[in-house]
Amino acid sequence: MLRRIAGWVVLVPLSIILIVFALANRQLTVVNFNPLVAPEALTSPGVGVPLFLVLFCVLLLGVVLGGVATWLAQSEVRRERRHWRREAERLGRDLDASRKVTGRRMPPATLDIDDLVDTP
Repeated sequence: MLRRIAGWVVLVPLSIILIVFALANRQLTVVNFNPLVAPEALTSPGVGVPLFLVLFCVLLLGVVLGGVATWLAQSEVRRERRHWRREAERLGRDLDASRKVTGRRMPPATLDIDDLVDTP
């Protein structure tokens, strides 16, 4: 519940600020992807794009690249978790097989495999 309230406290003012920023920066700007040519030397001025649109695209690109970087950085943790999950499943199958061989009836385990694997 506290997490939802904190989300609202952060997201609502941030959304209002972004809307006000977009309304204040509606002027057109020329986007040039060639850093070696000065804007004055361009033969065709290009298409004007609203400044807020350029900034929002750069912000979105940063969020996507940050997400990809985080996902790649966590690959070792995911690999280790898969390894231990498989190990727990293998040990569970081995235990079931040994119970069948000995004929002993054990009460069902109260733990799930997810309880055996540490979650970050």
